[in-house]
Amino acid sequence: MKKFQPQPGFVVQAFRFALDPNAAQESALRSHCGAARAAYNWAVGWVEASWWQRKAEETYGVFEAELTEWRPWSLPSLRKAFNAAKHTDARFAAWWEENSKEAYSTGLANAAAAFDNYSKSKRGQRKGKRVGAPRFKSKRKTRLACRFTTGTIRVESGGRHVTLPRLGTIRTHEPTVKLLARVKDGTARILSATVRHERGRWFVSFQAEVKRDLERVARPDTAVGIDLGVKTLAVTADSTGEIRTVANPGHYDAARKQLRRASRTVSRRQGPDRRTGRKPSKQREKANAARNRVHHRVANLREDALHNSPRALPPSTAPSWSRTSTPPGCSATGGWPAGLPTPDSGRSAASSTTRPASATPPAS
Repeated sequence: MKKFQPQPGFVVQAFRFALDPNAAQESALRSHCGAARAAYNWAVGWVEASWWQRKAEETYGVFEAELTEWRPWSLPSLRKAFNAAKHTDARFAAWWEENSKEAYSTGLANAAAAFDNYSKSKRGQRKGKRVGAPRFKSKRKTRLACRFTTGTIRVESGGRHVTLPRLGTIRTHEPTVKLLARVKDGTARILSATVRHERGRWFVSFQAEVKRDLERVARPDTAVGIDLGVKTLAVTADSTGEIRTVANPGHYDAARKQLRRASRTVSRRQGPDRRTGRKPSKQREKANAARNRVHHRVANLREDALHNSPRALPPSTAPSWSRTSTPPGCSATGGWPAGLPTPDSGRSAASSTTRPASATPPAS
């Protein structure tokens, strides 16, 4: 599949919003994501069935020319085979019409990509760690997700609702005016939408082709190096000798007292017992959900901090290098460009500058 190339002067950008679905809409969202998982498992089983059949025939002494043909795993081939099987297969015949075709296309596309990565990795044509053969996705452990590429995909004019195929109009927790304004101005075009369930909430991510003007850098000859750490989030040093530090606010440390209280409440409720088959009490489920909300909030704060951390860099510099500090037990990753002052000396130098608390972005 050819990768999408934006037109000159445009970039591909994602806009992510938290959804606020009602009970019926959440049920439909789960159904679509479950359909994507079912289609993925069907594709894996359909392709691998020919593998196992050929392997069995080889043990029988069947000649190469008479072996069962390999089943193709390209997306068009999987779609054609699935459309022929969904009417008669007992796993889909009773309910496949309840969901958008995009749900099944999501699973089939993921399966095609998984087989393609496995094949290229086995032939040594794929960089990185070796990829194994695709495996079936568990209903319990798989993250719920579904992608829409066709149909009605839009942001409503009110700025608080989005419309997706077969799901209808869903309210959002946050305003969508950032994307809506660009769509109205003609500087953005929505390409696809992906719904995903993370940390107890539903999110929709719009992939859009956005017009973006390149900003001229005031000091293009000035380079900046970034030293990423744990105690201190980042230390930057540019070629002029200026050193800046970005403190790590420690969202987890700030929430430890609340987590201890929530964990103590969970421990005092009746929990599950695998030996006797006892299920957790309703009070324990409520307490555990409250504890999970604290963890989710910390994770969201960390994600937002890392997303906004580039704002702490000097806006007038051009190229940059990064180096990750090496805590005990970890391997070193990266070096430091020659000609730049090392942040290690800048941490104790009297000339180092620290941003005021009001200008320091949140960090993990």
